[in-house]
Amino acid sequence: MHYIKQTVSLLLIFVYGFGFSQEAVPKQYTIDQIVQLALENNQKLKVSKKSVEIAKQQTDVYKQLQLPNISLGASAMYLGDINILDTDFSKLMTVDMPHFGNNFSLQTQQLIYKGKTINNTIKVGTLQEQLASLNVENDELSIKFLVISNYLNLYKLYNQKQVFLDNIELAKKRIDNVTSFYNQGMVTRNEVIRGDLLLASLNQAVVTINNNIDILNNQLTVALGLPENEQIIPVDDTLQLDTTLQDYGVYKEEATTNHPLIKSIDIQKDLAETSLDITKAEKLPTLAGFAGYNMQRPLTNSFPINDVYFNNWQVGVSLTYNIESLYKNKSKQSLDKLKVEQVEEAKTLTQQNLQVATKAAYLKYNEAISQRETYLESKHLAEENYRITEKKYFNQLALITEMLDASNSKLDAELQYVNSEINILYAYYNILKTVGQL
Repeated sequence: MHYIKQTVSLLLIFVYGFGFSQEAVPKQYTIDQIVQLALENNQKLKVSKKSVEIAKQQTDVYKQLQLPNISLGASAMYLGDINILDTDFSKLMTVDMPHFGNNFSLQTQQLIYKGKTINNTIKVGTLQEQLASLNVENDELSIKFLVISNYLNLYKLYNQKQVFLDNIELAKKRIDNVTSFYNQGMVTRNEVIRGDLLLASLNQAVVTINNNIDILNNQLTVALGLPENEQIIPVDDTLQLDTTLQDYGVYKEEATTNHPLIKSIDIQKDLAETSLDITKAEKLPTLAGFAGYNMQRPLTNSFPINDVYFNNWQVGVSLTYNIESLYKNKSKQSLDKLKVEQVEEAKTLTQQNLQVATKAAYLKYNEAISQRETYLESKHLAEENYRITEKKYFNQLALITEMLDASNSKLDAELQYVNSEINILYAYYNILKTVGQL
């Protein structure tokens, strides 16, 4: 009977674990390779990079403010006869005039002085470019850590699956032995059932792991721009990567000075200060040069009216001053100053948050190192306990419950150790991400 149960359980593993990925194409990737694929193909990064292009184009638009304003106009019209009226609006006479009229004009104006408004406006565009680039850099940090985390979780699932498969083989051998004892009348049917239940539980755990592998693999293929049917297989030497860290002080300094978030805030402060300069420039007079040419037909300021062209041109400078800026600009300047102060406070807050996050990440890394040593010792003890209990059970010196407890302890210890090795890598990359070095 238990052979039938084993067969059914393995069939379930095959159907549910592989039924949805029959056309899967397994391919091994290193961490560096998946990071590079993410940088090239991730859709969120493509959106962020478009923001950089938009910011650059906006700067080009601002630079157009340095060029003169030039307008060319032409018009054609039908002119009706002129009616001359008395002061009481009674008609005196009608004056015939040419009915076709047209006009040509050319006007140009060039700003000569307005503080540094145009230069500061262009500076705003340049700073927005830098800010957009830093946003991309920060998004890259998040995407890198996301795909690395998923990759490590995928590695963890494959290792967990292997642990369960190894324990399934041990469970099968144990059931064979228990069945032999049962056939000899040495144990009760209850012990056989316990063994079958444990095996079914292990098989179900493998089914769950297979489903989780498929889910995580799908998330990774989308993030990396890979075909949906590609099965990502972590390379075996992932755990051999160098995870040596420098002193905590190095990472603390790096996080609070060179993190993309800090650089972004510095640029935001520069933007706020530039906006303040533009506001201050509104109190300054505007000096501009201008030139124009007009040609018009007919000549209507003569009598009788002549159907001829007359033209004129002008060149000069204009000086204007916005008087309302004297009483309106003060509030705008106060607002811009408050924005500068807000950015300064935001930088202090961000530095504090990064210091806290860096400290926590560094402690978690050391904790992961310590846990690996602890779980390694626990694994050795659980394996030794399993061997001793197994021998006692075969010699009728231990109950099946003791055997199952030893098996469960061995399984838990192996899973904890396998996870602890990967947790070190996770903690290592988390530090790099936290300080902006990933």
